[in-house]
Amino acid sequence: MKKGLLIACVLLFCIRVQAQENKLNLLIGTYTNSCESKGIYVYDFDIDTAEFNFKNASSSVVSPSYLTVSNDNQFVYAVNENGANSSVSSFKFDAKSGVINLMNQQDSKGADPCYIINDEKNVIVANYSGGNIAVFGKNEDGSITEAKQVIQHFGKGINVERQEKPHVHMVYFSPDKKFVLANDLGNDKVYSYHYDSNSTNEPLRILDSIAVKSGSGPRHLTFSKDGKKVYLLQELDGSLTTFNYLDGKLKKIGETTILAKGFKGTFSSADIHISPDGKFLYASNRGEANTISIFKIKKNGKLESLGQTSTLGQGPRNFAIDPSGNFLLVAHQYSNDVVIFKRDKTTGELTDTGKRIYLCSPVCLVFTKV
Repeated sequence: MKKGLLIACVLLFCIRVQAQENKLNLLIGTYTNSCESKGIYVYDFDIDTAEFNFKNASSSVVSPSYLTVSNDNQFVYAVNENGANSSVSSFKFDAKSGVINLMNQQDSKGADPCYIINDEKNVIVANYSGGNIAVFGKNEDGSITEAKQVIQHFGKGINVERQEKPHVHMVYFSPDKKFVLANDLGNDKVYSYHYDSNSTNEPLRILDSIAVKSGSGPRHLTFSKDGKKVYLLQELDGSLTTFNYLDGKLKKIGETTILAKGFKGTFSSADIHISPDGKFLYASNRGEANTISIFKIKKNGKLESLGQTSTLGQGPRNFAIDPSGNFLLVAHQYSNDVVIFKRDKTTGELTDTGKRIYLCSPVCLVFTKV
């Protein structure tokens, strides 16, 4: 009897441990100026079933549209996209409870910050309307210092409405963290900066820049799993460009499009991610398209189009693939929901699970450990 009870207790313990291992935190950044939102929302997410539960939310914070989480999972950093009054915020984060509390804010040093990354020493922000990059140090308590470096871009492109000046749309670490790449939608360039995390006043130093097709509008990029390729998504013409990457420098080797053949409507390319196994690439498209384009990544790094899937919402600004690769979640800025797709790991195909997270203007999805 005692032996049976012991076995039952061990099994119950194992089940609980397994259930805990299958749970992640899902953080969602939102816009707060179009509908009622507190800012950042935290959910439990089960990577086996796609079940989710609300855990917590920040107190009212202005439009934390993009987020990044510290490596130790104790802090969240967010841009506050608010025109000329934009800022950058630091939050203390309790991963178990999901409690997220504002620590401090600093001037973003440029209007409309739209992307943010961090490491142990710094927080780096792309200011879209400001056309610049700002680097903020970290204090011992995880809060951020005033900007220690601001790098201004210059130039414009041929699209008079969207490229009237520089528009930095993304900053992104190289896999070895020795470089930071920056996409500028306004002047059709991708910049590469040497990165010295310990520098007190000049962590970023320009190494190189590469021009892409005029009027294409570089938006987001991602690295291949082996770090030898970079895939660049261009917002204004739907181009998807493949580069060889070595020591901070890019060399173009191919280009395709995320647009469906014969598509005639409005579009606006948004986000790009590669599956955890490195076999498939996904790219979102807004406007009248509202699709995810799916590509198979060949052994040589080039892309084979597998077509498009409707995102089942409006304005797929950002999407995320959970670390297991089981599910792909799409944040719809305009239909105010997150649509959860099941992902076929063999074919790359996406299937609607029927599950939805409804909240105001979601624009950024980040998975973290519990």
